[in-house]
This record gives sequence, structure tokens and C-alpha cells, in this order.
Amino acid sequence: MTMVQLPALNTPQFDWVLSRLPRAPQPVPPIYQPEVAARAIVWASEHPRPEVWVGGSTVATILANRLAPRLLDRYLARTGYRSQQTDEPADPARPANLWQPVEGAHGAHGRFDSRAHPRSAQLWAVSHRRSLLAGAGAALVAGAAVVRRR
Repeated sequence: MTMVQLPALNTPQFDWVLSRLPRAPQPVPPIYQPEVAARAIVWASEHPRPEVWVGGSTVATILANRLAPRLLDRYLARTGYRSQQTDEPADPARPANLWQPVEGAHGAHGRFDSRAHPRSAQLWAVSHRRSLLAGAGAALVAGAAVVRRR
């Protein structure tokens, strides 16, 4: 079993989730496209690890929570409420899926395509870590050779 820790995703849930916020809800930026999550989950299914972190914001959040959980809680208390909302006022007539499904066809993407990242450099690094480690090792050997010649 593998836990895939995902960043905020551009999914349509923000158009129909029940919200009491004064402004329209949004995923907390940075926002990634759903395909990033799909690629990560497929990769994790083929490369068993206890945990896979996807996106720089996910890594930063997990590490901050491990190193200074109270400081992170204070930061999120100050910024979390605002970061979950757009500048648009909430539509009081907006459908909500709390009691029944929302009618209509739905896709994987939400309305944040223009702000969502199509790739995660961090996921690329995780999925290519052997090549990166080999490259780093080669760079260290080359650097040591240059230092010895001086």
C-alpha cells in the first residue's frame, strides 16, 4: 500500500461543494491539473513505496508540519481562510452536492485551468531519482578530479 500525498488540484468540486464562505471557493494555490495526480498515482502503483509526495507545496507543508507544527498552524490560521477563496463573491444560488448529486455532465478539470500547473518538477525528480543520483555522483567525481588537478 502506498500513500500518495497530493497538492491542490483543479477539479470541479469547487463549483458544487457546499460552502458558507463569503467568496467563491478555490483550491489553495499553487494549483495543479488533475493529470499530475493521475500520473503520480500510476507511477506509485508501479513503484511501491510507503509514501509519495507530489508537488513542491506538498513537500513544504509536510516538512513544515514535521519541523514546526505549531508555527505552521499559526501561519495557516492567518492565511488559510483567505487562500481558500477567490475574489469573486459566492453565488447564493449555486448548486451543492451535500444532499444529492449535482445535475449535468462533469469532467476532471475545474475552472482554474489558467492558473493550474500541468507538471510537477518535484514528481519528475522523484520518478527519475536514480538518474538524478547518478548525475549528482558523476558531478561529484568530476568536481573531485578538478580539485585534485589543482
